Amino acid sequence: MATRQPCPCGGPSFDTCCGPYIEGAAVPDTAERLMRSRYSAYTLKNEPYLLATWHPSTRPQEQVIDPAEKLQWLGLEVKSALRLRQRKAEAAPDEDFVEFVARYRINGRAHRLHEISRFRREDVDGTLRWFYVDGTFPE
Repeated sequence: MATRQPCPCGGPSFDTCCGPYIEGAAVPDTAERLMRSRYSAYTLKNEPYLLATWHPSTRPQEQVIDPAEKLQWLGLEVKSALRLRQRKAEAAPDEDFVEFVARYRINGRAHRLHEISRFRREDVDGTLRWFYVDGTFPE
């Protein structure tokens, strides 16, 4: 992607937002940054990044992205994290939650994914890394 190309997650520039994470030049230092980079990876159909950032305990064995699927990602909205920060205070410091709404279209039909994602931070070869664990879908 070109330097001036907006980031799919809503950031001003892919090269200064999610690009360094997806390209392996940097490691997301927060669960929200990891979630945003995973959204961007979905828009780019970058399955290796998605699998590498999925916690091994819940990582799917089957293919995550169908390259033939007519899927178009339309936008990401990160919801207010106040409730989640309060919940985090009761949780372990290496666990975090991010609530978001992602809009997409399949075969011309619009959909939205509203999820509260759970992330876990672990030491991998001396570097603390966040991993996506799972998510719940609020009503």
